Formats: sequence, structure tokens, C-alpha cells
Amino acid sequence: QLNNLSVRSAFQDKSYVEVGTMVKNKEKLLRAIPAIQPVSNKNLNRIASGYGYRIDPLYKDYRLHAGLDFTAPSGTPIYATADGVVQAAGFNSDGYGNKVVINHGYGYQTLYGHMVRVKAKVGQTVKRGEVIGYIGSTGKSTGPHCHYEVIKRGAKVDPVYYFYNDLTPAQFDRILKAAAANKQSLD
Repeated sequence: QLNNLSVRSAFQDKSYVEVGTMVKNKEKLLRAIPAIQPVSNKNLNRIASGYGYRIDPLYKDYRLHAGLDFTAPSGTPIYATADGVVQAAGFNSDGYGNKVVINHGYGYQTLYGHMVRVKAKVGQTVKRGEVIGYIGSTGKSTGPHCHYEVIKRGAKVDPVYYFYNDLTPAQFDRILKAAAANKQSLD
């Protein structure tokens, strides 16, 4: 009977280790999912353009705006919305100007465009809430803002559904309504 208790104890120890590993993996997954706004509410003027089809302000044709435009004064900090590794940082001629792209793992990436200055470096590990750059108007832009995209498994998705860590239900409802109503685009 002592041997039976020893075997059961060893099995239970192994189970605790497995549960601990599962909890750590779940925490890592949750830290990798974009969950905050890239611009603090205290600095935010408004959401100028939501995700969806609208008239492009420069090309004057109907096209998908695959992100949200957060307007704030030039130089306002932009925050990483989840933990990850910086995949791209700096100027690019793809229209985003100075941009940062973060690979969060688990199929998630985020893009932050039109920065006046990029703080993050390629290969750098960043944490949710860490400053990665500053609002500007570089690239295809008509005014200072942060163009923000969430990419899930290679497809651009509406970022508004990822703001749940730093907003009250009333604030989330206001953001949702503003994103749907405001089709003035800055890029």
C-alpha cells in the first residue's frame, strides 16, 4: 500500500507541473492578444476613421480602410497593445511612413503608422503598454494620427474589438459608435 501511495503521489506531482505549465502558457497567450488602445484616452482627440470601406482622402476612390485612425497632438506616445517582438521599425514607402510592426505570436500582429518618431527597434521584445513611438503625420497622411491595424493569421481585422483591458463598458460603447460614425480618414 505504501508503494501505491508513492505512485499516486508521483502522478499527482506530475499533474501539478502540467497544470502549472498550462497556466503559464495561457498567461503568455493572453499577453500576446492586443487588448489596449495604442493611444491613451487622456491624449486622444477622437477616432477620425474606423475600419471599413470609405472614400480615400487622397485617391478619392472607395476602398477599405483596414484600421483605426487615432488623432492626437504630434509627439503623443503610442503604446504596444500586446507583448511581442518588433518585426519592422522605421520609414517605409508603403504609405504608412514611419511605422512599427509587432509580431505577438499565436497568429497576431499589429501595425502602427505615420509616426513622427519611432522608438522601437527591430528584434526588440516589447511589453503591452510600452512606448514604441510617437504620433505624427508621415507617409500618406493628412494630419497627425496613429493608424492602427490588427492582423490575425494574415488577415486584417477590425481593431475595435480588441480594446477590453483599459476601457469601461461605457467607454467601449463610445469608441464603437465613434469608429462606426467617423469616416473622415487621415490616410
